[in-house]
Amino acid sequence: MTSPSTGHKPVMLREALGLLDLVKGGFYIDACLGDGGHALAICEVVGPCGAVVAIDRDPEAVRRVEARVGSSLPQLRLVHGNFAEMDAIARSQGFETVRGVLMDLGLSSVQLDPGSGRGFSFMGDEPLDARMDQSRGPTLADVIATIDESELAHILRRYGDEPLARRIAQAVVAERAASPIRTTGRLADVVRRAVGPSTGRIDPATRAFMALRIHLNSELECLSRGLAAAEHVLAGHGRLVVLSYHSGEDRVVKKHLAGSAKGCVCPPRAPVCVCGRKPTLRPLTRRPLRPSEEEVRDNPRARSCKLRAAERAEEASDGRIDDVA
Repeated sequence: MTSPSTGHKPVMLREALGLLDLVKGGFYIDACLGDGGHALAICEVVGPCGAVVAIDRDPEAVRRVEARVGSSLPQLRLVHGNFAEMDAIARSQGFETVRGVLMDLGLSSVQLDPGSGRGFSFMGDEPLDARMDQSRGPTLADVIATIDESELAHILRRYGDEPLARRIAQAVVAERAASPIRTTGRLADVVRRAVGPSTGRIDPATRAFMALRIHLNSELECLSRGLAAAEHVLAGHGRLVVLSYHSGEDRVVKKHLAGSAKGCVCPPRAPVCVCGRKPTLRPLTRRPLRPSEEEVRDNPRARSCKLRAAERAEEASDGRIDDVA
């Protein structure tokens, strides 16, 4: 399904919008603006009387969508920020609560395009940057230049499930001793030589690049904070929909939703509940939804997507606005 406003294909658009249970005039947050497909599709449903706060860490993403949309969608509010601060961002836009939050994780097509110069793709030879927000923080080249070998191996194992993490880390440290590693092409070549010939469908450098990007941008830590912020900003019976693209992201999402649906956390042997904790989310998907074969054929980026959704299980607490149009 292609977004009529952008021409590109947002992943699992029909399923995501259906689970958000959109209503005309409602208030929503798209926590990962990206190419804008999901946000603009939500705008079409809610209409000019509603509001869609669309957030992205990448200021280029915000500028791209802003240039394309202009003033044609008064309901769309574009914000450069980190979804880990989603509740504060919502308040800055005048909302205490919203009816729904969509989190389409990972990288956008534009960021991944070879030749983008962002340093996320190793299909070309780009500056080794890989920051989601190029206005702050060290680049991946900076990290590669100074990181300890054992820490590098730990990152590759933790975030990339890389079985040859130690061998790759040793190869990177040896290579940088000869001269600094400043491009994606050179780093990818180092990893490929360390791993050896590929026997699977993916490039041998894929896991390493993913792991390093996740570490550089603190993606899983921000995701944990973002899920908590999303839960806090949801009105009673509001919907949370999350699309993840690798096992590390999905584990964080699954664990958060399960914990929020559990309620009591007293020790199993306690005769009665003393913690008073109640479930705050009700799962809407027993297992993650996957894209159809037809969608994967039309949009290969959708192949690894897993969609999980939940509904705010309790009414908004005192002091929060539950009537969000």
